[in-house]
Amino acid sequence: MRPREFDHADVLRIAFDQFWRNGVRGTSLSDIARDAGVQRGSLYNAFGSKEALFLQAYERYAGDYLIALQKALGTGSLRKRLTAFFDLTITNFRSGSPPRGCPTTRGLMELGAVEGEGLDEHARQAFANLISRITALVQDALSAGAKRGEFSGSPAAAALHIITVTRGLAVIERAFDDEPQLREIAAHTIDLVLDKRGR
Repeated sequence: MRPREFDHADVLRIAFDQFWRNGVRGTSLSDIARDAGVQRGSLYNAFGSKEALFLQAYERYAGDYLIALQKALGTGSLRKRLTAFFDLTITNFRSGSPPRGCPTTRGLMELGAVEGEGLDEHARQAFANLISRITALVQDALSAGAKRGEFSGSPAAAALHIITVTRGLAVIERAFDDEPQLREIAAHTIDLVLDKRGR
């Protein structure tokens, strides 16, 4: 078997940056090949299609993001853990220059496009899987907080509420480009979830 002509991880990183910045429809394999310094045909041979390349790049992003999220939710009081969670979320949305927004929300908006131009059911499943895994991590943090007496509600309901707020934050970030507003909403959400306890 012929060895690959490029570094797989490097191409995934470059590709994901393009997809995150421009969307899947706004990114071509030629764009990725140019930035990665490889032949377009090499990308086809390695990944099969632009959508398949996106899925591999997204899965790599999701894995890295979940590791960072576990760390953010891993120490301190429940309030500190939730604050770190929202800080990571908002920092992620605001990364890049100009800010790139939320890659999952951007991808979800490209579902159901004309066949051959957007993302399909495999992508929807990847997005749903990441959201479900994030929700489970937040729920675990809330359950642990409940055992410490920092939270008295339903961990499952509160986690779903928090994740729903993050989807709203992704939209508000795109609409207003106002980071202080995002952080104010996050702090208010934490107060609501904790019923202003644990300060």
